[in-house]
Amino acid sequence: MDPLGRKRWAIAEGYIPSESSFSDPALVSHETACILNAGDRTANIRITIFFADREPVGPYLITVGARRTLHLKFNDLHDPKPVPRDVAYSSVFESDVPIVVQHTRLDSRRAEISLLSTTAYAETE
Repeated sequence: MDPLGRKRWAIAEGYIPSESSFSDPALVSHETACILNAGDRTANIRITIFFADREPVGPYLITVGARRTLHLKFNDLHDPKPVPRDVAYSSVFESDVPIVVQHTRLDSRRAEISLLSTTAYAETE
């Protein structure tokens, strides 16, 4: 398959609520980056988190195998530092091979669950 996607992506909107109406891990409030690597090589990805009032944190290092997808919860990012709850942030993804990134948020602070999904901004090469 021909390469699909771009090497640099940005998600300008990020926010993980600290509250949830559910204890089921699938229904806890979270942010997710859905990453598709449709190519023939493993993607080595560096994620940097940006804030309005402090220095960026990162890189968070992840890999997505060739011809694979990863639904990465920002809630699970801990190294070099956990992504804070109740704080607005943005993220930049830099990959050594083209990937596609989609952003999803599940907000379960109320029993009426809210789900938001957007495609990230991709920088042309």
